[in-house]
Amino acid sequence: MAYLTALMLVLSGLPAIASVTGEKPSAPDKPWSAELHVKRYFRSHTSYEFGNPDPPRQAPLSRLEFPMNTWWAGGEFRRRFSRFSAGLEVLRSVSRESEGAFKDSDWTNNTRTDLKTIYSEAECRMEPSYMVRGDVDLKVADWIGLPVWLDPRPVVGIRWQRLEFMAHDGFQVYLYPDDENPLGAGKPPEPYPGDAIRFSQDYWQFFLGIRTDYDLGRHLKTSRRLKISGRLDWAYVSGENKDHHLQRRGTRLTFENTSGSAWHASLGFQAGLTENINVGVEAEYLRIQTEGSHQWIDDMERADQTWINGVKVWSEQMSLMIKLEYLF
Repeated sequence: MAYLTALMLVLSGLPAIASVTGEKPSAPDKPWSAELHVKRYFRSHTSYEFGNPDPPRQAPLSRLEFPMNTWWAGGEFRRRFSRFSAGLEVLRSVSRESEGAFKDSDWTNNTRTDLKTIYSEAECRMEPSYMVRGDVDLKVADWIGLPVWLDPRPVVGIRWQRLEFMAHDGFQVYLYPDDENPLGAGKPPEPYPGDAIRFSQDYWQFFLGIRTDYDLGRHLKTSRRLKISGRLDWAYVSGENKDHHLQRRGTRLTFENTSGSAWHASLGFQAGLTENINVGVEAEYLRIQTEGSHQWIDDMERADQTWINGVKVWSEQMSLMIKLEYLF
């Protein structure tokens, strides 16, 4: 909450910062832009793990990994002023099945805590999921004497992700014995058809960084619009998870409340097609790491327990995006 308050103060203070300069830069001829975005994630996942709250307190005790190699679509509106620009991007998942397997691993042998004793794999479906980003940047190139074709801008904003997964039609195999499964690897794999685990996740990311545009067309003294764009930012992250094991007897839920940080970077290229239309491609990387508390609720076990030992939630997201921009 303190970080959010500070971010709002920075946003509200941008006009005052700009007013201390003498000469204002000219306003753009076409101040509005609307973009169509199509994004493909690859080698991407979101995962969580937790340790044992009781002796021998091994960590991890359990780890779950959800693949998010899916297609997304949406768009962005941006308004450019003489000194600022502000934008809002909204994306929604459009593909159902994620490429890659859901993985569930357990370390339940209390004597050999380094042994992975149980392993599960399943197909993973992405239910309707959303990403929203709002940001404001500030033009500073003229303040520090940079050439007109180079435009670095401090940027602040908020990213929100709501990710929904369903693990289904998988199997479970016992790799080594533990107290509950003395046969260990002697048991054959157990299939579990149908929907098995519903997982929901929210990430709030309050970020601060720099965005840079390199006007390649102006630098090369050509009339064609050519631009290279890059971004690097750091974020404070607040996260919440909910995990519902659908094939357990009764109601079995787990929750995580975590906080941490994220690093985000992107690099893109854009070219003009007509006077008002640009086409571009962008590569993006996001790494989120958080820690916090894990709550286990099981009505059949009469359990409602919360602990912090070994609780980690993290995500690695890589994507390529094609975008079409209309200037007006």
